[in-house]
Amino acid sequence: MLAALSNIFKIPDLRKKIFITFGLIAVYRLGAYIPTPGIDGAALAQFFENMAKSTGGTLFGIMDLFSGGAISKLTIFALGIMPYISSSIIMQLLTTVVPSLEKLAKEGGEEGRKKITQYTRLGTVLLAIVQAFFISLWVENPAHFQGVQIVQFPGLGFRLLTILTFASGTAFIMWLGEQISEYGIGNGMSIIITAGIVSRLPVAIRQLIMLLSPTSTSQTQVSVFKLLFMIFLLIVVIVAVIMITQGQRRIPVQYAKRIIGRKVYGGQSTYIPFRVNHAGVIPIIFAQSLLMFPATIAGFIPNQGFQNAANFLLKQNLVYSLLYSLLIIFFCYFYTAITFNPVEVSDNMKKYGGFIPGIRPGKPTAQYFEYILNRVTLPGAIFLALIAISPNWISRSLHIPYLVASFFGGTAILITVGVMLDTMKQVESQLLMRHYEGFLKKGKLRSRR
Repeated sequence: MLAALSNIFKIPDLRKKIFITFGLIAVYRLGAYIPTPGIDGAALAQFFENMAKSTGGTLFGIMDLFSGGAISKLTIFALGIMPYISSSIIMQLLTTVVPSLEKLAKEGGEEGRKKITQYTRLGTVLLAIVQAFFISLWVENPAHFQGVQIVQFPGLGFRLLTILTFASGTAFIMWLGEQISEYGIGNGMSIIITAGIVSRLPVAIRQLIMLLSPTSTSQTQVSVFKLLFMIFLLIVVIVAVIMITQGQRRIPVQYAKRIIGRKVYGGQSTYIPFRVNHAGVIPIIFAQSLLMFPATIAGFIPNQGFQNAANFLLKQNLVYSLLYSLLIIFFCYFYTAITFNPVEVSDNMKKYGGFIPGIRPGKPTAQYFEYILNRVTLPGAIFLALIAISPNWISRSLHIPYLVASFFGGTAILITVGVMLDTMKQVESQLLMRHYEGFLKKGKLRSRR
């Protein structure tokens, strides 16, 4: 692996892509520290720190995670990449529901893809404007911050300035991601999300060192044995995430031979991979957003009963964990059913002379796909649910801050491991294409004499 890392910088084109990627990430992280005009940053940071201790870090946790801590400071990149993620998911769902968009995606070719990308960009800006407007209303009200005045000069001017700042910041982040995808290495949006997650790691390490208190044993809150157990747990979680992320069920497919003129086509054997975690982290995002929605609305509705019900959904209890897990499992099946059409795949196979050995083409093949997909999705959905609720239970059982526990599971570990694997694959393909060794060397068979 060390030799492969050194080979990366021997290839001028790959070295240039790596430097461009790191440079754009540095620009993104710099923007995460530029404050929004008109906001008392110190008072806001203190409020979010107290709220994280009282609620376990769930409120605005997913947004703060994806923005690299920018939402808790309300910097110019406060919204992060979340509007783009939401717009992409909405557009993907609309593509399967709206016939005109479905036709554009399937038959439009490169021009159709560009149009859908343009719609996604417009949706991102619109979502950013709406979110920025509600955030500006939220921070203007001192009642939401325990009576502390966060905004120095509230009013229409502050709201317009906040909308312009946040929407421009989101559009700039979207542009950075597209530049990384085009001129850098890896998927730009995923790299930006990972950079925001990894940026929280030094803060988590500092909190863990404070709990260890190596200079004062009387103040130690985390013993050496607990630390070793946490390291072992982290390794187990990473290995499990890699196995689930890479795991797939391969359905063998045989294509019949076709004779066209003097040429023979087909006749080869291949397979269709059914991933165990087909939906990725999208079910967690859906479930988290659905649970956070009542609490967000409660901030604007002065109804004590509604606010109590919304706060109950944020408490780290058995009801919350059970509801959260069921929502994740439901959205796993929902997203898989939306994005994978067994009938369409079966018809395409039949059109080109493909069949599954032992299964008749047409409707029986589609039913077989549905059967396999339901069985494969279940363990992936259960694993996602366990990973999602694990930081809450680790934080409570080991008595460590939620920020430290979030690196032992949840969305952070899923996104980080998935993006790292995808980026390593792209780098390795670049190395192998230029006749260099990849990250994993293959063994050589010695001939017998």
